[in-house]
Parts: sequence; structure tokens; C-alpha cells
Amino acid sequence: MFFNAQKTNSFDQVHLLRPALPESQVNLNAVKTTWFGKELAAPFFINAMTGGSEKSRQINRQLGEIANKQQIALALGSASILTKEEDQLESFYVAREANPDGLLFANVNPLTPAKAADKIVKDLQADALQIHLNVAQEIPMPEGDRDFVWLDRMLEIKEAAGVPVIVKEVGSGLDPVSLQKLQAAGFSWFDIGGAGGTNFAQIENSRNPHPMAYLNDCGLPTALAALLAAPLTKQLIVSGGVRNPLDVFKGLALGGKFVGVANHFLHTLLNEGPDGLDEEIGRWKEELAYLFALYGQSCLPVKQSYYLDLELKNQFDQLKQYAGK
Repeated sequence: MFFNAQKTNSFDQVHLLRPALPESQVNLNAVKTTWFGKELAAPFFINAMTGGSEKSRQINRQLGEIANKQQIALALGSASILTKEEDQLESFYVAREANPDGLLFANVNPLTPAKAADKIVKDLQADALQIHLNVAQEIPMPEGDRDFVWLDRMLEIKEAAGVPVIVKEVGSGLDPVSLQKLQAAGFSWFDIGGAGGTNFAQIENSRNPHPMAYLNDCGLPTALAALLAAPLTKQLIVSGGVRNPLDVFKGLALGGKFVGVANHFLHTLLNEGPDGLDEEIGRWKEELAYLFALYGQSCLPVKQSYYLDLELKNQFDQLKQYAGK
């Protein structure tokens, strides 16, 4: 209802300038990379989805097995539930059991006590920790949080965690003003989580007896959020509505060091099973290598010329002052 793999989004307003003479070869090694000291077969990864139920346990095990086989990073869904329901730990830990040596991220909300966040990281043997920002989801959620004084609590989590911390928006886009505030506080990795994929405000409005439907379009589109963030940080993750390897390539061209994919992979897993998702991720790696060759790229990072549709360019021109440009 809220996801369509073929729907348009801001990636469609970004166009790549293709060299007719790329002087290149298809090479799967071109898309290999490292992150937090671990080797990966591709710069895209399975982003945070789910955890904390029997169904989630099955999904996380399958995702762990696929991430292990395909040698890509995996971010688990929010584990903040473990502060209240410790018996749900297994629904997350199965991913680490299935992928003992792979790159695995834990995920918590900003209100998670620092000691609890540290315990979650240790219990899951996570290599890094995502702290997710989801105000636009919480507001229309009938039982949602109403306290968004987060920064000091996030700093406490960062100090306690003992692993790299990624600040991740959840489908509404990380704006440049907030990114700079987070940078000034000492955070360095950012996942822009832009609008264009799953609309969490819309999901929560669908179950709200008094829906705030006017919030359904409050998000910052992914491509626009990337354009605004790229001048500010080299440690950028682009996510939000990634549908295919071309979107991955565009995310890298816009300044992303890595590209996160959540709902498309979950949709594939639920509809085609683990074998279907495994095959699809394998195809994505191969097709991303094709795109590197098509556009004359021989390695990461991607240095690719592009131009923008007028709508996206106008939006960027209006907002780029907030990115210090």
C-alpha cells in the first residue's frame, strides 16, 4: 500500500552524463570497498528494517544469511524494544549467528538509555550503531513519543557505545542545518534517509483516528537531501526510495559513500523468498559493475557528472544557502 518499486521519486530528476567513449571494462572488483575495517563486495547494503517478533526473527536470520553470502553490510531494525522486552534479543541476534564475520549494525532510538544502547551493541556483537531520527513518524503515531529533546541523549549513547555511530533519518530526509548541528556535537557519519520510499507518516496516519494527512508530504526528497549534504561531509550514506542499481549509482554520484536499501529488499524477500532476494542482490552487484563500465568509472569513489531537472535544481538553489554554499 505504501511501497511501489516502480513509483517515481527524486532519483528520476537526476540525469547522468554518459561518455560515448568510456575506455572501461566490466570489473566486479571495481565495486568492492571496505567499511569500518571490513571488506565488502559492494557499496550498497541492507538497511534497517525489522526486529522484535517471531516474524522478525525469521526475516533477520534470512537477511543475515544473504548478507553473509553476498558480502554486504546489514543494519538491523530498531532494537530499543530490548530495554523493555529482553526476551526478544534472539529475534535480532539470529542475524549475527547467520553472519558471524560480516559488517552488522545495531539500531536504537535517541531515547534509549546509554547503558542499554551499549548492552545492545555488545549483545548483538555489532560493528556500528545507528541512532534513528523519526519525528515525522512519531507525531502522527497515536502512541508516539512527544519528547524530541534528543541531542544530549544521543551524545551519551555515542560516548557509551564504543563503536562508530551513524545518525540516520527515517524517510523524511536529514536537513543540512541538523547535519551541521550534529557535526558540531561530534557526530561524523550520516544516513540522510530521504523521502521517496516508505512513507512512515502516511503509515501512522492510516492507523490514527484523527489523521494528520497534511504531514504525509513533509519529507525532504532523497536526491535533494544528498545534494545538500554532500558539500558538508565525506561520510555520507544515501538512502530512501532506492529501487535499482541505477539509483545506487546515482546515490554514489551525488556524494554517497554507501547506499542503503530497505523496503525494496524487504518487498523482494516477502514476495520471492530468500532465494529471490539472494539472486537479486547478486544481480545488483553485477549490474552496478556494468554501470561503472558504462559511465567510465573504474573504482570508488564515483566521480560522475550529472544534471538535474528544473524542479530539483530550483529546490536545491533555494536551499543550498543552508549547506554553506
